[in-house]
Amino acid sequence: MKVEGDKKIEAFLNRHEFLTPKWYRYSDVKNMTNSFRDKLGKGGYGDVYKGKLLDGQLVAVKILNKSKSNGEDFMNENGDRQLTWEMLYKIAVGIARGLEYLHRGCKTCILHFEIKPHNILLDDDFCPKISDFGLAKLCPGKESVISMTGCRGTIGYIAPEVYSRNFGRVSHKSDVYSYGMMVLEMVGEKTLNDEDYHTSEIYFPHWIYSRIELDEELRLQGIVDDDVDQERVRKMILVSLWCIQTDPANRPPMSRVLEMMEGNIDSLTIPPKPFLSSPS
Repeated sequence: MKVEGDKKIEAFLNRHEFLTPKWYRYSDVKNMTNSFRDKLGKGGYGDVYKGKLLDGQLVAVKILNKSKSNGEDFMNENGDRQLTWEMLYKIAVGIARGLEYLHRGCKTCILHFEIKPHNILLDDDFCPKISDFGLAKLCPGKESVISMTGCRGTIGYIAPEVYSRNFGRVSHKSDVYSYGMMVLEMVGEKTLNDEDYHTSEIYFPHWIYSRIELDEELRLQGIVDDDVDQERVRKMILVSLWCIQTDPANRPPMSRVLEMMEGNIDSLTIPPKPFLSSPS
């Protein structure tokens, strides 16, 4: 007997025929993943492997666990390849474009709730693909405001209103917050050295906002290669700080985030100081 949730999913797929899943035998999945040889990562619901369909298209194959787990750090066999600032910027813009599509491009708004580096896959051209929709929710309303009975997401990327309704209503702005924290992490990993970044005395959002307030050069000398890179980095920082505003109403929608990322940096202003707390 089908439960109510299964019926809703089936009805949704019937309305959107292009989303209808294709069934594969276990032997097919084993063949397309080369016997699960290339492990891409581990999410909250299972391991993810690199696979290839018969037409040559690369896919991510998730093998579901029997029970939910917290997951482990993202693993990638190409992790030793260095990303330039230009590449990081293009990745950040690509993710923003993907989220904007989920929020506004689909007939039904999709809220992801797990935007973090672990769930961003890169193809051979470093084009980002948003993955792991295990916590996603459909939101048919134009305002994309939903009701939730519990907290969902990963600590460090969860918007304040998701774990406490005192901060506001849960909506597409919750994904915006997660995006901002993720991009700040991308900047922080490249600007702070390993010793500084992993010390408990430094929480990067605090560190970077204090430099913004003092109108400092953000200590980018020797880190970025040229003026073009400096503009990209400053843009990533300012946009991210707008995204992690405590009040959801103060965060821009992803359409505006995309405009800010692709626009002129001179049009960006320093946001109000958000209420930031270390995840320790």
